[in-house]
Amino acid sequence: MSQGGYYGGGGGYVQGGSPYSAGGSPGGGNRRTDASQSIRPFTIAQLGKATQAHTDAEWMLDDTVIGHVTTVGQVIRIQKQATNSVYDLHDGTGHIEVRHWNETTNEEDDAKWGGIQENQNVRVVGSLKTFGNKRYVNATQIRVAEDPHEVFFHILECVTCTLIADRGPPVTGQQPVRSEGQPVPGSSTSAYQSHSAQPASHDEYANLPKLQRDIVHFMLKQENGEEGVHVASIARSIGGGDAQMISDALDHLMDDGIVFSTIDDSHFSVSR
Repeated sequence: MSQGGYYGGGGGYVQGGSPYSAGGSPGGGNRRTDASQSIRPFTIAQLGKATQAHTDAEWMLDDTVIGHVTTVGQVIRIQKQATNSVYDLHDGTGHIEVRHWNETTNEEDDAKWGGIQENQNVRVVGSLKTFGNKRYVNATQIRVAEDPHEVFFHILECVTCTLIADRGPPVTGQQPVRSEGQPVPGSSTSAYQSHSAQPASHDEYANLPKLQRDIVHFMLKQENGEEGVHVASIARSIGGGDAQMISDALDHLMDDGIVFSTIDDSHFSVSR
């Protein structure tokens, strides 16, 4: 999902880059300057945990400077006042007030801020402020989040930016850690394939035609000792296979030394 549709040309941060992008490290020398000029996504709970050394100091979260912020939430209440408008915003992690100063005329105000209604999901861009010991976001932009996926995008972006700020950007070309048995992307195997899926230890038969490969895999799963597998069992397992085609496939497998007959011409076993 492209973040451009949610942020515009800035791509989530102000033009000119970000300390949280792959091109920079949160531990760099310009971290404070870059961070103060960037737009970083936060949940409302994160905004509530931000600290400020004094009233004129920069806001900090986890030893990282907070510049411009963006958050997504539902407007619970709107209060129109003479000089400013107040929006009570909730996002499931907490609630915070969002304020903006009204324009000089009602027409200008409606053109810039109109259209926001209670119970709508909105994206807010602004900066963190306090007034009378009450924390709020001083908004420079509020718009309706029309795409329902924007809420989920915002949550995931908050997680991503928090991890990058804490640990630095991911190493280019590094393979993700996989749990045992987890399929590799692009692989033809799947954890949800039926039990007939073949074990990786039999990959040496991958170059065989499908019918021959199916016959070999079926025989390998049988435990018939020295007697081998009867051709009738093979035919039943393949299901719908033509008897002559199965016979020809077995002949090819025998010619290639992959299978051999055992107690008679109707019983076969795989060479190992």
